[in-house]
Amino acid sequence: MNISSAFSRTKLGRRTGIVAATSVAAMLALAGCATAATPAPAAVTESAVVEIDPSKPTIVVVHGAWSDASPFNEVRDILGADGYNVVNFANPLRSLSGDTDYLESFLETRTEGPVVLVGHSYGGAVIGGAAASDPDVKALVYINAFVPEAGETILELSSKAGPVDAEALFDMAPFTGDHNVDLYLKKDAFAGGFTNGLSDAQTATYFASQRPITYAALSEPAGDQAWKTLPSWYIAGTEDHSIDISTQLFLAERAGSTLTEVKAGHLSMVAEAGKTADVIKDAATSTK
Repeated sequence: MNISSAFSRTKLGRRTGIVAATSVAAMLALAGCATAATPAPAAVTESAVVEIDPSKPTIVVVHGAWSDASPFNEVRDILGADGYNVVNFANPLRSLSGDTDYLESFLETRTEGPVVLVGHSYGGAVIGGAAASDPDVKALVYINAFVPEAGETILELSSKAGPVDAEALFDMAPFTGDHNVDLYLKKDAFAGGFTNGLSDAQTATYFASQRPITYAALSEPAGDQAWKTLPSWYIAGTEDHSIDISTQLFLAERAGSTLTEVKAGHLSMVAEAGKTADVIKDAATSTK
C-alpha cells in the first residue's frame, strides 16, 4: 500500500510536512475530542507535574519479542523524575527490516534533538539498524539484547549456546503469506526462560500481555548496524535463560560496549530498574 502521496515524513522542529487542518479537526471529532459534551480532564496538582529538562536527550525505549514496553515502567519513572523525556516505541515485531524502517519513521515524527535508543532483546537489532541512518541518535543502550552484525539473524545468534527446540518453546499461529507464523512462548517456557527470577504475579501479568513475533523477523538478516560508529552500553543478565550470558558477553565485547553485569534474568530492567536507569543516564550524559 502506497500512502506517500497522502503523507510526508516529518520531524518536529526540523523537518516539515503538510497536514490539512480540516482533516485533523475531523479526526478529533470522530474521536469525540471536539464535542461540547466532552468532560474536562481532572485537575493535575502541581506536585504531580514532572518538568522535562530540554537540555537532556530523549530516551526512546524499544521493547523486544513477547512483551510490550511495560517492563520498563519503573525505569521510565526513575528517568522521568530526573527530567528525561522517555518515549515508548510500539515495536511491530513483524519483520526486522520493516520494524527498523518504522522506528526510523517514528524517530523522525516523534522526536526532536539528540536521542538515546534503548533496546531489549530483539529490540537491540532494531535500534542498531534504525540508528544507522539517523544522525540525531547519539548513543545505544542494549539490555539483554541481540546485537547483530550485518547479515546475521536473530536465530543464528540465539543458537550460539546450543540448538533451539521451537516446538517445545512456542505456540505457533500461522497467518496468510509465505513462511508467516506468529510465535507465542508457551507458559512453562515463558516462566522458565523469559521471566525467571521474577514473582509469580509479575510472570502472570507479563504472560497475559505477551505479544508474538513472526518467524520471518527472527530469520531475516540484519542490515547495517550503528554500533560500528556510535558509543554503546550493554546490560547483561547473568541469570538470563533466553540469551545465554556467554552470548551476551560476546555481543557486548564485539560491539565495544561499556558492560554492566547484573544478577538478573531476561528482564533485567524489571529486576534491576535502578541500575538500568543509571546505565541509561551514563549513556545520555555522553551526548553532551
